[in-house]
Amino acid sequence: MGWALSLQATLPELVLSVGSLALMLVAAWGGQGATRAVGWTAIAVLIGAGISLAGPASSAGSVFGGLYRADAFAAFAKVLIYIAAAVSIVIAPRFFDRNDGDALHPEYPVLILLSSAGMGMMVSAGDMLTLYVGLELQSLAAYVLASFMRRDQRSAEAGLKYFVLGALASGILLYGISLVYGFSGTTLFPGIATAFAGAHSLGLTFGLVFVFAGLAFKMSAVPFHMWTPDVYEGAPTPVTTFFASAPKVAAVALGVRVAIEAMGPAVDQWRQIVIFASLASIIFGAVAAVGQRNIKRLLAYSSINNVGFLLVGLAAGTAEGVASVLLYLTIYVAMTLGGFLVVLQMRDGDGRPVESIESMAGLSQNSPGLAAAMAIFMFSLAGIPPLLGFFAKLAVFQAAVNAGLYPLAVVGFVGSVIGAFYYLRVIKVMYFDPAAPAYQRSNAVVEYAIIAVMAVFISPLGWFALRLIGLWTAAAAKALF
Repeated sequence: MGWALSLQATLPELVLSVGSLALMLVAAWGGQGATRAVGWTAIAVLIGAGISLAGPASSAGSVFGGLYRADAFAAFAKVLIYIAAAVSIVIAPRFFDRNDGDALHPEYPVLILLSSAGMGMMVSAGDMLTLYVGLELQSLAAYVLASFMRRDQRSAEAGLKYFVLGALASGILLYGISLVYGFSGTTLFPGIATAFAGAHSLGLTFGLVFVFAGLAFKMSAVPFHMWTPDVYEGAPTPVTTFFASAPKVAAVALGVRVAIEAMGPAVDQWRQIVIFASLASIIFGAVAAVGQRNIKRLLAYSSINNVGFLLVGLAAGTAEGVASVLLYLTIYVAMTLGGFLVVLQMRDGDGRPVESIESMAGLSQNSPGLAAAMAIFMFSLAGIPPLLGFFAKLAVFQAAVNAGLYPLAVVGFVGSVIGAFYYLRVIKVMYFDPAAPAYQRSNAVVEYAIIAVMAVFISPLGWFALRLIGLWTAAAAKALF
């Protein structure tokens, strides 16, 4: 395959890399005054990367000797990543402008672009080393973003915790990759699949376990979830919005590709790991969130809970299961972005961010539109019909049942019922508790517009798009088989 086609296949990453480097120079020369221009240009770069997916970047297949995969599966994941990244850039200026001593710097959108380039490499990886390089590029930018508010102790603590635990997870993953390479003789996914299809090897099994452990950290799946609540709470809210959406898509998509393409013949071995992580995440995420009083920590445990449901679809190990994971990711991104955008509007009379759930009391009276949107997101996360969150859970459960995993589907359903409690508690506080002091009114037209779009998409009106998304996810899933 020629170099020209190979470069066209990697065009989204080239656009993001060149754009981020150019904007870094603009940020260095323009200083603080270039922040807004750099932000909007970064969004244009993301749009350009998305447009470039229309060509060979979504259909070229394996390029660069199998190191990189340009297929429909990667293209689908990248669209979700770019949308989440663009929203995270749009909502940042107003948040940082209202925080004393921590203004938004032009490096913020540059870091988002670099992280997006790394995530693109992750979902298109066809080789263990490509996987690792993409994951580290995403992680290094994320560590800085978590501690972006240098004067805030919680943000600095979040960045340090994320860095230390992320380094540990990277070491575990790298050790697993070295074991897989040592016992298979290759780092390419097809070669690893051939090794797993051959004679049973205890070394390969150990390598599989370590690789999935490292990926579980990036997904924030139990028992490698420990960083999630503290980082989500301490990081600036726009950064938390980014962490809860784009990297989650990249990590889950990467896990799916590794499981199906590299370790497909060993499905009986990795399915046990995935089922354990799925059930542990569903149950722990549901139970641990019950006592939370901080809305960002609650959404962190909700994220852990939702990863469990995503892994139900992966455990099926079928094209239907992969399609259900992609459908769930699409709906999850919309629910998460909408929920965190509502959290961004929570400011007291002096304009300081408020994060306690109790402060949302009486929101239905003070801001009925905002309360209605939050109620839609909470009902959907709980899986209440006729909102799209119900259909997302139905899809992964149906895939598990069709694969013969009846106990997994039953326990997952019970865990969904338990988790509904803390989502409904937020709605109860907004609509039935005595009113707390009203939040400060804002004129954030763009943020309210995004909230409205996400709420409409999650509502029954989203049914009109459900059929089209279902066809797209099915086509993307087939690319792995």
